[in-house]
Amino acid sequence: MTDIAQLLGNETESLLTHECRGIPAASIHAPGPDYIDRVMAHSDRQPHVLRNMQALFDHGRLGGTGYLSILPVDQGIEHSAGASFAPNPIYFDPANIVELAIEGGCNAVASTLGGLASVARQYAHKIPMLLKLNHNETLTYPAAYDQTLFAQVEQAFEMGCVAVGATIYFGSPESRRQITEISEAFERAHQLGMVTVLWAYLRNPEFKREGRDYHTAADLTGQAIHLAATLKADIVKQKMAETNAGYRDIGFGHTHDKVYDELTSEHPIDLARYQVASSYMGRAGLINSGGASGGASDLGQAVRTAVINKRAGGMGLISGRKAFQKSMAEGVELLNAIQDVYLDESITLA
Repeated sequence: MTDIAQLLGNETESLLTHECRGIPAASIHAPGPDYIDRVMAHSDRQPHVLRNMQALFDHGRLGGTGYLSILPVDQGIEHSAGASFAPNPIYFDPANIVELAIEGGCNAVASTLGGLASVARQYAHKIPMLLKLNHNETLTYPAAYDQTLFAQVEQAFEMGCVAVGATIYFGSPESRRQITEISEAFERAHQLGMVTVLWAYLRNPEFKREGRDYHTAADLTGQAIHLAATLKADIVKQKMAETNAGYRDIGFGHTHDKVYDELTSEHPIDLARYQVASSYMGRAGLINSGGASGGASDLGQAVRTAVINKRAGGMGLISGRKAFQKSMAEGVELLNAIQDVYLDESITLA
């Protein structure tokens, strides 16, 4: 097992002993082996959706825990294939992406229409697959920032996927069109029995002010998560909150003093707990993204993110570049380290 305390270093005591303020653990619909019976079975989801969600929970090293470790590799479109795969060219071949997810003990692999379709018959019965429906392609010049549908829900169903995913750039001028598109896609996915996962990202140049980036503010990301849950996302992917007071400092929208004075603090677990609260108190599972690859510090950063997510009441991590921009052995080590956090019963809700 991973030496979690060693990787956390000076933050060990702060992260492992912190008790949340404002939103107690008892209020959260926390992940666990009985999550579907305890939480999802009260929803309107069809039995096929519950069965596919159970397939996600049952697979990989975290099988039976109610937590998720997902390998997402759609960066060939979002960041260009060269930027994504040049550090380790074996991953130009989608088969190796799936092999990394299998060897790494992941619950599922998430990728593109072409990537999954090229290997679906080889792997659909070996690991749950999640098809990412839309992307921001980066070949347009000057750069444009929008999410375009690359796939239809039926294509995911026909290749054997258990889930579909999509991104909405909340806060962008294009967000309302994206909301309409993805609302329709998610309804169709549920009709076909598939789980829905929303990348609930923020995108607006005005969310950066005086050197602070409010794209990771707890209040703004929390609202994006709340909108994702409103669209019936079963799982919401969000960047880990690193700051707060986006509404206040930018000076727009609607908020309440208690968001800052009582429900949160500057502690990262309190900020993440607000994200979980925004996901209907955990009725939509919160998974945090692993972030960009940063070299030697990746392992420690990944474990730190996992500890914060778990103690806040989140459902797991979805980590891509930190894993696939390394050798396969190093990628497996990183994925296993993340999973070890969720397997460690001494790391509990804060």
